[in-house]
Amino acid sequence: MAETQLDLHLEIAHVLFIDIVGYSKLLINEQGEVLQQLNQIVRNTSQFRKAEASGELIRLPTGDGMILVFLHSAEAPVQCAIEISDALRSYPKIQLRMGVHSGPVNQITDVNDKSNLAGAGINVAQRIMDCGDAGHILLSKRVADDLAHYRQWQSCLHDVGEFEVKHGVKIHVVNLYTDDLGNAAFPQKFKQGTKESLAPPTRKGEGSQRIIRIVGVLIAAIGLLIGFWFLWQRGAQKGPGAAGGTTVHAASNEKRIAVLPFKPLTPENRDQILELGMADSLITKLSSSRQVIVRSLASVRKYSGLDQDSLAAGRELQADSVLEGNLQKSGDHIRVTARLISVADGASLWAGTFDEKMTDVFAVQDAISQRVADALALRLSGQEKERLIRRYTDNVEAYQLYLTGRYHWAKFTPPDIRKGIGFFQQAIQLDPKYALAYFGFAEANRSLAINADVPSKDCLPQAKAAAIKALEIDDSLAEAHASLSFSLIWYDWDWDGGAREAQRAIALNPNSAHSHFALAHVLSDQGRHDQALAEVARARELDPVFLLYRALEGMFFHHARRDAEALDRLQKTVDLDPNFWVTHLMLGKVYTQQRKYSEAIEEFGKARELSHGNSEAIASVGYAAALAGDKLKAQAVVNELKALSNEHYVPPVNVALVLSALGETDKALASLEKGCAERDVRLTLLKVDPRWDSLRSDPRFIAILKRIGLQ
Repeated sequence: MAETQLDLHLEIAHVLFIDIVGYSKLLINEQGEVLQQLNQIVRNTSQFRKAEASGELIRLPTGDGMILVFLHSAEAPVQCAIEISDALRSYPKIQLRMGVHSGPVNQITDVNDKSNLAGAGINVAQRIMDCGDAGHILLSKRVADDLAHYRQWQSCLHDVGEFEVKHGVKIHVVNLYTDDLGNAAFPQKFKQGTKESLAPPTRKGEGSQRIIRIVGVLIAAIGLLIGFWFLWQRGAQKGPGAAGGTTVHAASNEKRIAVLPFKPLTPENRDQILELGMADSLITKLSSSRQVIVRSLASVRKYSGLDQDSLAAGRELQADSVLEGNLQKSGDHIRVTARLISVADGASLWAGTFDEKMTDVFAVQDAISQRVADALALRLSGQEKERLIRRYTDNVEAYQLYLTGRYHWAKFTPPDIRKGIGFFQQAIQLDPKYALAYFGFAEANRSLAINADVPSKDCLPQAKAAAIKALEIDDSLAEAHASLSFSLIWYDWDWDGGAREAQRAIALNPNSAHSHFALAHVLSDQGRHDQALAEVARARELDPVFLLYRALEGMFFHHARRDAEALDRLQKTVDLDPNFWVTHLMLGKVYTQQRKYSEAIEEFGKARELSHGNSEAIASVGYAAALAGDKLKAQAVVNELKALSNEHYVPPVNVALVLSALGETDKALASLEKGCAERDVRLTLLKVDPRWDSLRSDPRFIAILKRIGLQ
């Protein structure tokens, strides 16, 4: 047969090879759990998300680990390894060794003009990794030489020496570690002076060379097959994002479901609290499985209209399936009809009707959630099955009070938040072991700190105590950990504790948008912008129509000094809903930084009107006016804030903002110091908010940053 000549186009790729140490000794179910945890850790790194979003990453499974191939950044695999090592501190049972190499690969292009690759460049990364023990991040000499040109890497690189691997090939290994990441120990293989080798060939010369060539061809062929498989997988994972743009969806084995507010069987007998509450309860239950992404209550509540098209809602929510239903409460009876529908074709996946006493509403919810899990073919672990049917209370009256609290809290207006707090308190009084009611009480109090002009001391300690109580009852409540994270950074300025709670929340439920959002806040406020943007992008991906995540993603871009991207995100959020005041507040901040003061003042005016007089929106008008040269208007705003302080609490940081723009530095700093005494939550943005740039060199401002743990 005539030999076929392959037209190979070689280029350099940057490879991170990851191996789970001791994987084969684990039980089968333990192996699955460890791989699932590792996959989520890797997906949550900023380098993974950036490369994936830009189409510059290829993932290859290895059975007991994975290979990440970065196509355009030599630093990316090293930074990714550092992030993974950092995250593993919360997972002491997962032991990894990692190897990094930059080398030649063969890039191919398919009929859809999408790139993939195959080739032997990966092999050296594996050999480098094989030299390590648990915790090691080992680099090839080539990678280390590239990094050594940059000051931030020089102190982390520690030469190990050469090691002989297969076919007498020698590789030069460098160990990457810091004071708290990586493994500083000398690799065991180098201590022992061992070498890897294949069985020696029977002949020298041409025969051995032919064997090597055959092995090389087989490796390349396997690599091509893996590459084509991954290309198909990657194409299946991408889809159109909401409001334009492109979103990288979850892995193909994850399913996305939206549980819509139930509708009344007869419109004249509506019970909107129960209709929304049924959806809320089922969202909580179905979120127990890591195989399904469930859209949040905050996202689905907008679809409570009687004429709402369920399939249209499912498409807007980027869901694969929609659970809809009807219910009617009559006396002490409740009748529920539920249907699970495929968004792609409208086909019914499951339907059921339940006619029970109201005291059996929990049994109805258990039955529906189990039928949905079966219809979606979810393979639930024992723990997930237990959580699917877990009842947080058996007290129907406490449950109804909790639902009423959630109904009001989810409106996010100060009066409704306060109503919600009252109902949560009543639910707790009826059932002091009701973990969800404590969580609701925590979230409502936390919301007051940022949504309303309420002193931090009047709401954040209460939020923290309630979150801790919820976790004492049930430590597996991921979103209670996320809620606690906010209280720790906003009131205690405990940044390490806040990060731990957010990471714990993600570990418990990797598909919790709120948990990723909490971690994004911690990271952004500390100036760790790439990681923060990756986390908030994941939150938006998990909950694509929730306006708060979209608006604050714009804020995080703004704080990262990436205003063009911030503007893009915020304008798309306005397209989704022009009446969300936070979006207009953030737009005003971006326009102010761009010195478009008239546009900024217009946006701040909208935020003021839509929020019914939020003091930050009022102060922002004065700030922009002062920068525009209209000091009379700015001073009028200062006077207005002083007058308002006679009626209700006005956060000192908002007053300081206008004073700083007016050039009254001493008064501005005095107001910030007052904010420290009062634990004003807005202080946590001082490190990254561009509006404070004029004060950054002042020793008193630096002292404030140190006091709150941000310097």
